[in-house]
Amino acid sequence: MKQAAAAAATAAATAAIQETVLAPLIEQRADPYIYRHNDGYYYFTASVPQYDRIELRRATSIAGLAGAQTIDVWTKPDTGPYCELVWAPEIHFNEGAWYIYFAAAPSREIKDKLFQHRMYAIRNRNPNPLEGEWEFMGQVDTGIDSFCLDATTFTHKGRLYYLWAQKDAAIEGNSNLYIAPMKTPWQIEGRPVMLSKPEFDWETRGFWVNEGPSVVRHGGKIFISYSASATDENYAMGLLWADEDADLLDPSAWTKSREPVLRTCYEHGIYGPGHNSFTYAEDGETVMLVYHARTYTEIVGDPLWNPDRHTFVKPLRWDEQGMPVFGRPSTL
Repeated sequence: MKQAAAAAATAAATAAIQETVLAPLIEQRADPYIYRHNDGYYYFTASVPQYDRIELRRATSIAGLAGAQTIDVWTKPDTGPYCELVWAPEIHFNEGAWYIYFAAAPSREIKDKLFQHRMYAIRNRNPNPLEGEWEFMGQVDTGIDSFCLDATTFTHKGRLYYLWAQKDAAIEGNSNLYIAPMKTPWQIEGRPVMLSKPEFDWETRGFWVNEGPSVVRHGGKIFISYSASATDENYAMGLLWADEDADLLDPSAWTKSREPVLRTCYEHGIYGPGHNSFTYAEDGETVMLVYHARTYTEIVGDPLWNPDRHTFVKPLRWDEQGMPVFGRPSTL
């Protein structure tokens, strides 16, 4: 009887954990970004279904973000070059101030098979970015006048880098991944360097896409995750990595996985995982994978206008060689 009761309790506990992990942290928030700051708070932003504003929330735990108060910190203007389709904001603390990087377009018109997004930055010097004033810093000009989006930043060996997705007219597809050092937190320095382009079958389903880069370090390596293919159930995640002592601006320093590291899991009903970010658990050590995914495939019309991409969070694991193990969506 005691053994049966213990087994039942273990099974119940396991089921509870799985239920928690399988459930979205925040519903209808795509392109999620969670930043853990040294003030003891987690900060969350993401694309809202209306694509009309940038919102922030904060909490002292990842779980607490789900019920945290949401503040709209920037709303698109009615007209102008960034008055439509506000996509994929990310919040960073760079050089003593808060920055949010995002993409926006002058209209919803598609030209040459693409929207007309460019990348922009806003800044807040207040210690609490949910308060104070956000200053528009203008376009983050890469020197390439084409569709671009999904910017992130990271500091390595005292140097701030900008990492993003952009179209090259000479390369088939929607976007490739680029890196450049930054002169200021809103200006790049030097010429962009392409690190990856869509080339494998799993990167070219529906659309030829490399986008949504995010950076994590572990075991002497720098890893860049990214997303590929259309934003339906074909959406999947890939991986680049380089030695931390390598020249990050040298494309040959980077290795690219030929296979996706995270993709649709039909068994658990989690579809199109991607556009991830990384943060740390409350222990300060466990890397957490933050990503969006859908829970059904029957999408009417263009998946872009479907609001049901939800934010999920799960622990990232590591193998004996120090490589990240993404597993399957929403499973431990």
